[in-house]
Amino acid sequence: MDLERLYQEVILTHYRRPRRRGTVTAPTGRAHVANPTCGDEVIVEVRAEGDRLVEVRFGGYGCTISQASASMMADRVEGCTRAEAETLHRRVVALVHGDPDAARDPTLGDLRALAGVAKFPPRVRCALLAWEALEHALRTPTP
Repeated sequence: MDLERLYQEVILTHYRRPRRRGTVTAPTGRAHVANPTCGDEVIVEVRAEGDRLVEVRFGGYGCTISQASASMMADRVEGCTRAEAETLHRRVVALVHGDPDAARDPTLGDLRALAGVAKFPPRVRCALLAWEALEHALRTPTP
């Protein structure tokens, strides 16, 4: 199986069987982000203990790319520190904008499947929607 087909399968797997879809019982941060161009919406809830993200969940609806990216994001950042999550966010932004170094970065794991999004500029926003929501959730504590 070639790399492109493997990556497509990773995206479809996360879309069909998302990881960490749901809500956090006692979130410390929450954000809702929408893409008015296509109608995709992602809600991200986090629970942090100190500097560590101990629980990350997402909800919403949209295209395969936005929902698979949300699944991969939640799965990858749960357990990370805020600084680690921010570093991952920057790497994913570089990845979906076509950075070849990010596409080869083994620390990104399944997230590298999003590298092909760079070939489809209208889909870049879809791939980054959950990451934007995570960024807002980390800065917007819930009451």
